Amino acid sequence: MDLLVVYQNELLALVAILVVIFIYIIMKRKIAIDTPVKKTQESVQTEATETTSQVEEEQPTKEPETLSIEKENVPEQHSLTQLDGTEEGDFGIVEETKPLKKEAVQKKKITKREVPPHAKIVKDDFKDFSGQRILLAEDNIINQKVIQGLLAESGIEITVANDGVEALEILEKDNNFMMILMDAHMPRMDGFEATLKIRENPNYDHIVVVALSGDTAADDIRKMNEAGMTEHLEKPLKMDALYDVLYTYTPDENASDSNNSYSEINIEEGLEISGHDSDFYNEILNEFIQSYEDTHQVIDALVKHNNIQNADRLLLDIIGVSANIGAQKLNKTAVHLKTSLASDDNEKSRLLFEFKENLENLVKEIKRYLSVHS
Repeated sequence: MDLLVVYQNELLALVAILVVIFIYIIMKRKIAIDTPVKKTQESVQTEATETTSQVEEEQPTKEPETLSIEKENVPEQHSLTQLDGTEEGDFGIVEETKPLKKEAVQKKKITKREVPPHAKIVKDDFKDFSGQRILLAEDNIINQKVIQGLLAESGIEITVANDGVEALEILEKDNNFMMILMDAHMPRMDGFEATLKIRENPNYDHIVVVALSGDTAADDIRKMNEAGMTEHLEKPLKMDALYDVLYTYTPDENASDSNNSYSEINIEEGLEISGHDSDFYNEILNEFIQSYEDTHQVIDALVKHNNIQNADRLLLDIIGVSANIGAQKLNKTAVHLKTSLASDDNEKSRLLFEFKENLENLVKEIKRYLSVHS
């Protein structure tokens, strides 16, 4: 016992040393186990990185042009990362607004005529434009019928399109129109877009496009002009306004008021004989039609019944009146017919037929002249 007491402190110190050694061994062993695991993880990560690098090096690099082409061929798909906030409210649907092109105007200048003063226009006055062709682009059936009814007996040929698409389809097959009456507001393709396309095609430069619209504000008219519409007709359509537009753009060779367009009567000569009094001249022309329009039938009947005396007297009247109104062609034919009344039947028959043709053509020209100048 005495010995244990003596060495008590040394024994405690030895135990403490042993405990420390034991703890050290355990910690050392733990470090030895963990180190291979970390090395293994680092090795795996390094190998993976090297493998990725090798794959990237082996894969051929695409040129920028190829990439851009492939991107164009791939349909665009929207994703959350592509949205920048500007799409709010449109739900992916973007309504394209086509600005009016100021350059889309008529390239070829069309000759315009000044409209002379005239009385209240009636349906018969539109016969002045007989033979002209008009394309009517109008979606409203009632409006179609109104215009067709107004020009029904005028001799104007009207082709109807129900919208701008139909109008363009018609023009592709046949562009021989003097004018297009274009409704501004139509389904599928309105008058503005249709006119822009028409003005872009040089094959249609000879065609006048006239807007049909109830819009009369300055901005609306400006928009029509920018689209290439030459004139504007307000709805509901007025006969006087339509007549004036047709008159303005009817080609000169079909002008009804040109004195040079008459072959049976010399207007200038007739006016000179009447003292340049147009009202007096018009009065004489009206009396001529009322008194002598059917004279060829009367003379033919008199000749057939051998009533030469009355036929001679009637032809003498025709000779005097035709000279006063400037109808020199009929005047000469009447003189020859009067002389041939005592000649053979063949000569009389030929001159009677010539007289009939001259008189009928003369009456048509006088009526055409009076329809504009009365």
